[in-house]
Amino acid sequence: MYDVNEIRNQFPILSRKVHGKKLCYLDNGASAQKPKRVLEAINTAYSFEYANVHRGLHYLSNLATEKFEGVRDKIKKFLGAENLEEIIFTSGTTEGLNLVSYGWGVPNLTEGDEILLSVMEHHANIVPWHFLKERKGVAIKWVEPREDGSLPVEDVAAALTANTKLIAVTHMSNVFGSIVDVKGICEIAKVKNIPVLVDGSQAAVHMHVDVSDIGCDFYSITGHKLYGPSGSGALYVKKDRLSEMIPFIGGGSMIKEVKRESTTFNKAPFKFEAGTPRIVEMIGLGAALDFIGEVGLSNIERHEKELKHYLDSELKPLDWLNIQGHSSTNGAILSFTMDGGAHPHDISTILDRHGIAVRAGHHCAQPLMDHLGLSATCRASFAMYNTKDEVDFLIKALRSCHEIFN
Repeated sequence: MYDVNEIRNQFPILSRKVHGKKLCYLDNGASAQKPKRVLEAINTAYSFEYANVHRGLHYLSNLATEKFEGVRDKIKKFLGAENLEEIIFTSGTTEGLNLVSYGWGVPNLTEGDEILLSVMEHHANIVPWHFLKERKGVAIKWVEPREDGSLPVEDVAAALTANTKLIAVTHMSNVFGSIVDVKGICEIAKVKNIPVLVDGSQAAVHMHVDVSDIGCDFYSITGHKLYGPSGSGALYVKKDRLSEMIPFIGGGSMIKEVKRESTTFNKAPFKFEAGTPRIVEMIGLGAALDFIGEVGLSNIERHEKELKHYLDSELKPLDWLNIQGHSSTNGAILSFTMDGGAHPHDISTILDRHGIAVRAGHHCAQPLMDHLGLSATCRASFAMYNTKDEVDFLIKALRSCHEIFN
């Protein structure tokens, strides 16, 4: 049984009030809240177990190292990777994507090579490729989503050329919530020997991910969307690609030996993890993955689908609400504008007075906003702890907002 009330009890922040109203947190696409287990793991690590990892022979260092490296194995299993060395710790998806851009892109791409992106990409999966465009002369080619917000495999296939050297695509749009068939994309890319990078920031928290089954070369996740701490995340790199990459940042830990004349590098994944790592943040992420595992990702996915189905049915009478993206694959993300001249920022402010937290803006997806002819939308995004009652709160508040502007 999925007891959403018991799950909610594990998140202290959900008991608070905002503007005298019970908090209805629907900004999970930006960052999810943290359960007690994560908060306690962080507090314990800092209060009783903290020491630097890898470098010490004393008890606390060994304990911290054991807990820290234990998270690598948890992420390996969570993503379905085959080898521990394929899991590189990062501060989140942004660092992971930049690591691929610099660590793999710089040594492997040359002037005239093409990187294929979808117009739905988050800025984190656009700006690093702009860097390569400026510094290496590579070209960026775009695939536009369909009107319903979907990105069919055949559209991606049609955009490939002899110069395509990398496909970088989101697994789940942070605006539409549409799920991309990344496995299908990897299958067509493999035939042409084109590496595929997948931005898994949104998808990994809502659905089961198996990188071995998907067949991608790179897959990046971020901890703060997985109910873990900010500053935590990981990049999966297929073993065959590790030898093609150069280090992104230099310093301690990533070295094997340093001389006055030269440096030799450590083996992967440590080769890409310079300096004192985010020890406690990663321990907190490990606790978050344990929590997700106990609740059951399939149970979370089922709950969120039921929630989305209920939301869709309640939205049907609101013909003055303009919903962006109607793909049948959409996850529990709702982006919208409102008739009557209400700006998304105004809508968000009014919803906030009702205790409802949503996101308003371009959602770090300005190329997509330009494609839609919009400057911004409101976005309500759902998580394991949201309820049908909260959907009702949202609908009631939206009606109130519409009345104000009409």
